[in-house]
Amino acid sequence: MRPLTDDLPKPLLTIQNKSLLAWHLESLAKAGIPKVVINHAWLGSKIESALGDGQPFGIQIQYSPEVTALETAGGICKALPLLVPADYFLVLNGDVFSPHLPIAQILQTASQLGAQSNQPLAHLLMVPNPIQHPDGDFYLNGSAISDQESTGAEKLTFSGIGVYHKALFKGLKIGSPAKLAPILRQAMGQNRVSGEKYLGPWHDVGTPQRLQELNAVYE
Repeated sequence: MRPLTDDLPKPLLTIQNKSLLAWHLESLAKAGIPKVVINHAWLGSKIESALGDGQPFGIQIQYSPEVTALETAGGICKALPLLVPADYFLVLNGDVFSPHLPIAQILQTASQLGAQSNQPLAHLLMVPNPIQHPDGDFYLNGSAISDQESTGAEKLTFSGIGVYHKALFKGLKIGSPAKLAPILRQAMGQNRVSGEKYLGPWHDVGTPQRLQELNAVYE
């Protein structure tokens, strides 16, 4: 996203004069979520200055700063002591734009995960493969997600939006970098990752051109 992110963290890039994080926070508050933890690294102090304690959004914000970037799983692990989840919790990547995200529906699904016989460690929102990522990430077959092809399965792209059980991260050390994909694949090998296909608006804001196009569409 350079040069746009030379002096601004990516989640503060704006669509309709509203930052990507602000879009997320409004959706979370609308769904009745009272508390959010935001982890940040590059220019993270600007995120804290922009959002404060979350009062304007009607939501409580705490921050989990990273001196060095910890990757997705490492960042989640570091944030867990602030979240203190009983079991499942929702994670949204800060660099995706998904207006009208049905968070209440996602949370309803999450509330039913613990009752399943082989309790999932993750439930992922999958989307049709965008032009910039035509090969997708994982296979969705019914409600099961795998990294192995199977009859009837559709290969889709992980949206960066998921519900995770805290046990998924129990083997990680707080403060150490860790990627999410290997951890998910390990859980997939145990048939403990579920998911659903989401057909609503979703965009990976990965280039200045894509950001410009989104601003034009949503003006």
